[in-house]
Amino acid sequence: MRSTDVLLDGLGRVSENVHAVLDGAGPEVLNRAPAPGTNTIAWLVWHLTRVQDSHIADVAGTDEVWVAQGWADRFGLPLAASETGYGQSADDAARVMVEDAALLRDYYDATHAVSVDYIEALSDSDLDRVIDTNWDPPVTLGVRLVSVLDDDAQHIGQAAYLRGMFS
Repeated sequence: MRSTDVLLDGLGRVSENVHAVLDGAGPEVLNRAPAPGTNTIAWLVWHLTRVQDSHIADVAGTDEVWVAQGWADRFGLPLAASETGYGQSADDAARVMVEDAALLRDYYDATHAVSVDYIEALSDSDLDRVIDTNWDPPVTLGVRLVSVLDDDAQHIGQAAYLRGMFS
């Protein structure tokens, strides 16, 4: 098994979980916070997708799906198009309100497809390429992709927990 196959398997599992969390979820489930100042399912899925989208676009040297495919306009969120949710205040996170689970799912699926296409084209040696020298040790492409997968897995796990609470 190649290293990229492991990454693809992990992203495939995230995809399955995104679909499971969103399946049949109405706006009252998507936008419900378990306590004031906490994240909703809508924010968690939007954020994990935005982070994956922005990170893949950065390493691939492409435009983000969010803007290039018009998702920012479709969502119509009162946030800058460059926003990914990283470091957002609770008030900003609360602005991520989504009425239709299909919108979240479809944006995730579009981002997932671009991510899979990019990773499938990589060789194991590509993963050793240093992409960020601002850290010690410098960050390789492989480490960045594992970070994306880790972030996705954590946030979809949180969303699944909320889905269980609210169902």
